[in-house]
Amino acid sequence: MQNHSENDNEPEDRPSKTQRKKAMHALQNIGEQLVELDTKKLEELNLPEILMNAVLEAKQIKKHGGRRRQMQYIGKVMRNIDVLPIQEKLDAWQQTSIQQTGRLHQLERWRERLLTDENALTEFAEKYPDADLQHLRALVRNALKEKQANKPPKNFRLLFQELQKYL
Repeated sequence: MQNHSENDNEPEDRPSKTQRKKAMHALQNIGEQLVELDTKKLEELNLPEILMNAVLEAKQIKKHGGRRRQMQYIGKVMRNIDVLPIQEKLDAWQQTSIQQTGRLHQLERWRERLLTDENALTEFAEKYPDADLQHLRALVRNALKEKQANKPPKNFRLLFQELQKYL
């Protein structure tokens, strides 16, 4: 039986190579998200100057190998900063984007139902009692006439805009 010295337990305190690689890849993924942002959003993040410069430089690099090395560098730079506020802001922006997309889909569904289902306007009125039903009815009627006459979808768009007021 071998004697285990206290030094044998030290490596357990440090993250394994796999854990370190996962952490590095996570930082590189955050870096990728940063590189995809426009300059205005980057400025909102108040990134440290060294990270901001690295991200802006990565935006300029078109060759795959060079970009990959720059992303690794960004990951390395981010090891020395607190990335939690950056990740939280990125997540918040992503959530806002998802919510906006969901709202647009909901608007599209209502518009489509109003144009195809005679009972949809009644349902809409029950759900949104403040809605101007007379105006909506006119927009639906005009949008349908435009479609039949192959005219530009002016009222189709106006209907969407009107629905935005209530949703």
